[in-house]
Amino acid sequence: MTEPTARQRRSDERRQGILDAARDRADAEGWAAVTTRHLAEAIGYSQPVLYGHFPGGKTEIMRVIAFEGFAELTRRCRSAVGNTRGRKAVEAVAAAYLDFAAAHPAVYEAMFQQPIDTLFASEDTEPELRAGFEALADAVNEEDDGTRTEVFWGALHGMSQLERAGRMRPEHRSRRISELAAHFDPDAPSS
Repeated sequence: MTEPTARQRRSDERRQGILDAARDRADAEGWAAVTTRHLAEAIGYSQPVLYGHFPGGKTEIMRVIAFEGFAELTRRCRSAVGNTRGRKAVEAVAAAYLDFAAAHPAVYEAMFQQPIDTLFASEDTEPELRAGFEALADAVNEEDDGTRTEVFWGALHGMSQLERAGRMRPEHRSRRISELAAHFDPDAPSS
């Protein structure tokens, strides 16, 4: 692999600076406050420079941030599970998922609520999204068509949204995770 040129390194640094500025602004004020004008000012370049890196503007920036989020969430879930199986794996994935959503609200929003022009649950679903789904499926030992995993994911997403809105008692999180794991324990006898 060849070393990047000085020009390529500067371009990569500008690109990363745009992403960092967008993420920071979204974390502080929400995605509505992220504009190409603001981002250009934040990185000290003109809007044409920004569009040179992200021709799709804000939507493309959110998409890149979302895909980075999917990769990070997948790593966290896989790492949390490690070699555990059964209920402990479900609890580990649930905690990792909820921790990620709480720690990175703007990234999570870009992943699941902003228009990022990507397909879920489709033949054309990108590998980053498939890997994240598979991390959840492995925890619940999905052996069918993915429905069990979709319900697990839906429960996690709902919990994350309710936690973020302050609608759930923080001190009960571990109990909620335990209840969720009891329902999705792949080793529990089926009724």
